[in-house]
Parts: sequence; C-alpha cells; structure tokens
Amino acid sequence: MAHRKKQIINKDHKTKSSKGRPRCGLCGKTGKLTKTECCDQWICDDEDQYVLFSYAQNSCYRNHDRYTLCSYHYHEGHPGDWKDCPKCREDFETEMYVWYGTNEYNFEKLENPPDYEPTKCSKCGKIIKLGEDGHTQTGNEYLCEKCGNLELQKVLRQSKA
Repeated sequence: MAHRKKQIINKDHKTKSSKGRPRCGLCGKTGKLTKTECCDQWICDDEDQYVLFSYAQNSCYRNHDRYTLCSYHYHEGHPGDWKDCPKCREDFETEMYVWYGTNEYNFEKLENPPDYEPTKCSKCGKIIKLGEDGHTQTGNEYLCEKCGNLELQKVLRQSKA
C-alpha cells in the first residue's frame, strides 16, 4: 500500500471566507480537509473520528477509501483509469462492482454501469441490496438478515442438543 501523504487545511489556520476555501467533494464542508491518495480530491480529514467496529458510515475519508472502485483501483496498484479497468471489473461480482462504482462516496460515478440480476434471499426470495442491506453469505447462497438470523438460531439450537 502506498504511503499516505496528507495535505491538511485546518480551519483554525485559515481566515479566508468559505468562498475561497476548498470544500469536501462529498459533503461540502470546509473544515479540516485533506486530499485523497487515489484521485487527488479534497475530502474531510475525519478518518480518525471512526469508532472501530461501529460500522458507522459518517467519515467521508473512510467511506471513499473503503467503498469505492476509485480507491480500490489505487490500493491494488492497477494501471490506468478505474472506470475502464478490466481487473477491477473481474475482482467483484457485478452487483458489488456497480455499487462500488456508483454509490454516494464517489466523486465521479461509473457511467453506463452493467446490468445485473438482483440478489435474492435463498430462503424467502426477498431482494437483497448487497452494498446496503444486512445479509449472510454461505457459499453461493445469500440470506436476508431475517432468514440469516433464523438460520443462526437453528444452528445454535442444534449445537446445544
């Protein structure tokens, strides 16, 4: 992984009006900012605010770094542009590729993302949005959060017997 160099603008050190100040490209704030390693965009320097194992998605920096093809492409050291990288395309199943390339954590979104069949729960048939919904995966089977919890309870009861 490349060494992270930070360019920081701290609101305590700048007195310019917000019109002349860079803004986070995701949320628009002008406070403590840094530039992304992958695409050199201004973003909130807020990764240190993330609480480990909270699964919170309130950090602009962390969200872009963890949930975009742009950052994945950079961290994997792929050549060229992430939007037409064949390696990035083959590294994810289509639904997740589309989500990583079009979600709200991107500065630039994937144009004309490929079509895909929605993922459905193997037990009840409910559509699962893999990038957003809680789910369980066992092999090639996906279970929605409700069915996954029921399956876990069943397994736990069997192990106690």
